[in-house]
Amino acid sequence: MKLKNMADDLNGMPDRLLQAVLRHVPFDGWSAAALRAGARDVGMEDSSVADIFPGGPRDAIRAFSRAVDLRMVETVIGADLEALRIHERVALAVETRFEVLSLHREVVRRGFSFVALPQNSPLGTRLLYKTVDDIWYAVGDRSPDFSFYTKRGLLAGVVASTTLFWLDDDSEDRLETSAFLHRRLADVMKIHKARKCVETARDRAISPLRIVREVIEMRYGRPVAGDSQVT
Repeated sequence: MKLKNMADDLNGMPDRLLQAVLRHVPFDGWSAAALRAGARDVGMEDSSVADIFPGGPRDAIRAFSRAVDLRMVETVIGADLEALRIHERVALAVETRFEVLSLHREVVRRGFSFVALPQNSPLGTRLLYKTVDDIWYAVGDRSPDFSFYTKRGLLAGVVASTTLFWLDDDSEDRLETSAFLHRRLADVMKIHKARKCVETARDRAISPLRIVREVIEMRYGRPVAGDSQVT
C-alpha cells in the first residue's frame, strides 16, 4: 500500500502554515515559538498566526492530528478489507496511521509531552478518542449499541501504548511495533470473548424462566404477574 506524503493534502494557507510549523516542533515543541517560526517560513506576519490558530499550539496540534486521521481513514477505506477479520482491519488502520506519521516521530513525541501537561490533558483525551472513533469507522464498524463505548475504550489503550512503543522502535520496518500491536489486540480479543461468554451464560440462565412464562401465558391466556421484571 503506497501512501502519499501528508504534505500533498496540505495546500491552503492554514495547511501550509501547519506543514511549516511541523519542521520546528522537534526543536521548539508545540509552542508559540514554533508557530511564529512556521509563519516566517511561509511569509506570514506573526500577528496573522492567531487568525489561523486562535487557540495557539492547541489548535495546531488538533489540526495535525485531524490531518493524520483523515489520511488514515482515506487509505483504509480504499483498501480491500473483505477478507480481513475485524482485528486484522484494526491492525491495518493503526499501522497505516504509523506510516502516515513515519516522517514525524519527533513531532509525535513532542505532542505526548504537550498533552501530558495537566492543562492540556483534556485535549489529549479528545484527540485520542477521535482517532479510535475514526479507526472503527474506517474498518466498517457502525454499531450503536453499548459495545460502541467499550470497543473505543479498549482500543484507546492499545493505540496509546503502541504509539509509545513505536516512538522508540528502531527495528527494521518497525517490525517490533507490529508484533507489539498484534499482542495488544490479541489481549483485547480475549477480553471481548470473555464478555461474550458471560453474556451467553446469562442468556442460558434466563431462557428457562422465559419458557415457564410462555407456557403459563399459553395455558391461562394472561401475562405472568411481575412479567416485566423477567428479562
